[in-house]
Amino acid sequence: MSYILGYDPDTLREKVDPRRCKERLSELGDQRSLPALLERVWLLKVLDRLEDALVVSEQSVRVARMGGTRKDLLRARILHATVMQFRGAYAAAVQELTTCAEEAEGQRWAALAAFAYQHRGKVHYDAGDFADARADFKRALFLRQESGAPEEQLESTLLAIEAADRRRTAVAS
Repeated sequence: MSYILGYDPDTLREKVDPRRCKERLSELGDQRSLPALLERVWLLKVLDRLEDALVVSEQSVRVARMGGTRKDLLRARILHATVMQFRGAYAAAVQELTTCAEEAEGQRWAALAAFAYQHRGKVHYDAGDFADARADFKRALFLRQESGAPEEQLESTLLAIEAADRRRTAVAS
């Protein structure tokens, strides 16, 4: 999304321009299309409006389940899991992301599997499990390279691997 200005090297969270995010959220209004719902979830999440993000993410999963493709449903479920992560429900987020990653890999949807692994790595990272975070980031990097991901996605994954290495080393010291 064009609202991402970079990533915090310590938290791995997106750096965003809150004003632009709020403006975009206002533009979207109450649109009910799946792309609009998914964008609203992300915007609400990065604006730290987690209760609203949870409600809209649950709605996006229902909409995807009723009228979307399997890929649409996976994207909605992955985004829902990231909201759970931000709310501190790490075990639930890991479980959901694991299921999504396995399904995406089983379907040979490398880019979508990478997306799930990258986010599962972030959940492990937030939970302080830096070894598992690193393993997930490495898997995401491999899948992103395999799928020909854009350079900025590869860079964000490399940043995450470095951050997990730093944290793992600091904990071991």
